[in-house]
Amino acid sequence: MLEQQSRPAAEGADSQQQDKQMQQAAGGRQNDQGTLYNPEAVARVAEERRAWEATAVASATKRIPERANVTTQSGMPIKRLYTPEDGAHLDYERDLGMPGEYPYTRGVQPTMYRGKPWTMRMFAGFGTAEETNERFKYLLKEGQMGLSVAFDMATLYGYDHDHEMALGEFGKCGVAVSSLADMEILFDGIPLDKVTTSMTINSPAPAIWAMYIAAAEKQGVPMEKLGGTLQNDILKEYIAQKEFLFPPEPSMRLVIDTIEFGTRHMPRWNTVSISGYHIREAGATAVQELAFTLSDGLAYVDGTLARGLKIDEFAPRLSFFFDVHNDFFEEIAKFRAARRIWAREMRERYGAKDPRSWMLRTHAQTAGVSLTAQQPEINVARVAIQALAAVLGGTNSLHTNSLDEALALPTEKAALIALRTQQIIAHESGVTNTIDPLAGSFFVEALTDETERQAQEYIDQIRELGGVLECIRNGYFQKEIAEASYRFQQEVEAKERVIVGVNDYVMDEQMAVPTLYVDPAKERIHLERLERTRRERDNERVGVALSALEQATRGKENTMPYILDCARAYCTLGEIMGVFRKVFGYYTETVVY
Repeated sequence: MLEQQSRPAAEGADSQQQDKQMQQAAGGRQNDQGTLYNPEAVARVAEERRAWEATAVASATKRIPERANVTTQSGMPIKRLYTPEDGAHLDYERDLGMPGEYPYTRGVQPTMYRGKPWTMRMFAGFGTAEETNERFKYLLKEGQMGLSVAFDMATLYGYDHDHEMALGEFGKCGVAVSSLADMEILFDGIPLDKVTTSMTINSPAPAIWAMYIAAAEKQGVPMEKLGGTLQNDILKEYIAQKEFLFPPEPSMRLVIDTIEFGTRHMPRWNTVSISGYHIREAGATAVQELAFTLSDGLAYVDGTLARGLKIDEFAPRLSFFFDVHNDFFEEIAKFRAARRIWAREMRERYGAKDPRSWMLRTHAQTAGVSLTAQQPEINVARVAIQALAAVLGGTNSLHTNSLDEALALPTEKAALIALRTQQIIAHESGVTNTIDPLAGSFFVEALTDETERQAQEYIDQIRELGGVLECIRNGYFQKEIAEASYRFQQEVEAKERVIVGVNDYVMDEQMAVPTLYVDPAKERIHLERLERTRRERDNERVGVALSALEQATRGKENTMPYILDCARAYCTLGEIMGVFRKVFGYYTETVVY
């Protein structure tokens, strides 16, 4: 790793050390295919740099000393200058390639945004199904390209809203869904064969997915025509978000059930969105987010292979979800390194033959944890910078957070500003005119390589420790994230990292912005519909469906067909998840100090 030096002459040795590390990265990618730069020309640049450091830099730093310990947010030291020396090891075909071709460093589509922009998929959900349906239609009217559903806490934990554990949680962080009756209203008037839908749901993901499929069937849309993404990433729940219900092994079984079912019956659906977002929001660095997320993805690959599927049957429908934080260039490098690592793992370690299996396709979301309650209007600037980094990094779809999200769920106006931010980048900034415009930057390529190297070290270490499940059980992930979060907070408190409006440029008079109010009285509408659904459905059919699900759960069958039967019978979310709670039991993680 590069070290920022106070004495200019020391940087030549650092460059040599960095070149050596990069040649060793990713299992020794260096080969004899030929590099981008002529060695003699690189040597001349090195001489010029050393002369520049001894004269111009030495004189300048006497007058104005440089900042000490300049690093990325992940702690990677940053040199004052990058030159062809830092890319002397690069082989274009091996390390970069053409867009849409292995190793996909430059993007997974041949023309990227020159053909069409990324999918603008704004995350939305609050209160009743009726209220969220109105917000969906508003965002689609304003140019949003796909739907992304946020569910409230009771739904995320698989409880019906009249359960004691749901008390006070109705509609506050997303929409309330208790049965197919709610799902039908949520997507009323929205043609599900023409709009792709992403659903942020994890432990109850199979049940919510089944309700969505059943709602589409009510519209006359068969499941094979549905397109979208189910988050369904239970491993990151144990690592970061903590909305798990059951022990890891049966939870993994349910994820593999959905992957298998989707592979067999829903060719346009991504059955898992392997999510680094929540890992980053919990305090991980960019490198940790990348490494832990890809490790989770490889664990799902291993589990699905063990089920008997072939790699090229299911890998093309795996998708990813990354955070986009404030460190502009580090975030761009993260996306580029992610695609390269995944492509290599799929092709070289797992032997995938289909190029679609090598592609890492990702959604991105600007960093909620970076938004401040202080001076909330300036969050618009943070979101714009983060969104631009996601686009320059080559994301396939994007959600931009609203300026008020440190205070409450977004208002309609704030959500519109966030959507317009993406549209300005797409249509006014010019960054979509060429593919991967930062490729070849000495700094960006060096940072991409170093991000890859450090992430690969983590991935290898996780394998050596016994894999993801073992690292969940022994607290490895939790410890790593806690330490990274603590270091960052120390830097903020010491003002080594400035957070505008929080630890510097503070205002006595705070900016006030309107916030969304979720009317608790609307809960009555939801509970009345839940009671009516239970009363008017065929309860004999409900009993048969739940019994069949329990029997399948106790055996080894794929549970998805049985969950679908429950959804079609208007079994409630709490009833379906109650079967799994009965069979699998609950899980309490080991506390790590």
